[in-house]
Amino acid sequence: MLAFIVRRLLYMILTLFIISIVSFVLIQAPPGDALSAEIQRLRSIGNNVSQDQITALETRYGLKDPVLVKYGKWIGGFVKGDFGQSFTFRQPVGDLIWGRLGFSVMLAGGALIIGWLIAIPIGVYSATHRYSLPDYVITLLQFIGVAVPEFLLALVVLVFAARFLNADVGGLFSVKYQDAPWSFAKFVDFLKHLWIPLVVISASSTAWLTRVMRANLLDVLNQQYVQTARAKGVLERRVIWKHAVRNAIHPLIMALGTTLPVLISGEAIVSIVLNLPTTGPLFLQALLNQDMYLAATLLMFLSMLLIVGNLLADIALAWVDPRARSAE
Repeated sequence: MLAFIVRRLLYMILTLFIISIVSFVLIQAPPGDALSAEIQRLRSIGNNVSQDQITALETRYGLKDPVLVKYGKWIGGFVKGDFGQSFTFRQPVGDLIWGRLGFSVMLAGGALIIGWLIAIPIGVYSATHRYSLPDYVITLLQFIGVAVPEFLLALVVLVFAARFLNADVGGLFSVKYQDAPWSFAKFVDFLKHLWIPLVVISASSTAWLTRVMRANLLDVLNQQYVQTARAKGVLERRVIWKHAVRNAIHPLIMALGTTLPVLISGEAIVSIVLNLPTTGPLFLQALLNQDMYLAATLLMFLSMLLIVGNLLADIALAWVDPRARSAE
């Protein structure tokens, strides 16, 4: 198991290195930059920006350096925890993303936990009660959950919560707690706002995972070892949960690595609609403004989430099924 984890970690480091090169080059590819846009804005409001000032700013931020030199400076600082300066916000990138990244990971992780806690028991019930009325209802809800876009669901939940529940919608905190230090009252206020984005973000993944669990369990229930266990008089509950579910859950574990980034992207859309202080709106603004250090850093962190998700999925699968350790 240790050798398996070490191999995966080496693959992860190599993959992150390749991603860092590709992402930085792609972000540098479009013409223009955030500093040029800022100079145009200053000139449009009447500020006289001389050529000497422009040259000093370009030298300070290395805008005239070759792409490889820029990449070397950025990746060297990234390893040390210095992610560069945001041209758009005029702040260090680290100060901008740490709080937002925490909220993004918490929302995506919470949605993932909710999805698994709901999908597995409902998928098992649907498979063991095939073609019954509850199974048809569950299947209908699955199709609706997969088909409805996140932004539309966010708007529906937003209107429902505001009109029928008199809930304070939008954001993760009430106005009086937005800039206040953490306290028990702020934490309670945070929980009151948290359920709306969690419901919206987890809806699509929960519906999809439930569908996958149902289909896989139906296949496993027809396997010979399940029929043999039943013939030996093993309790049906034990046959289902100890033997069948353990093998049917493999595809869900393998999908864990891809589910996390999908939840992150869904969180970005929901955050724009619900005005949440997460990385999604910040990443979109960085790309629109060509804020290269901010955009590249956020892209790297999102890629790390994808790779870490795959690593955790590989470890979980190897723990559930030892055959996966020697599959390479």
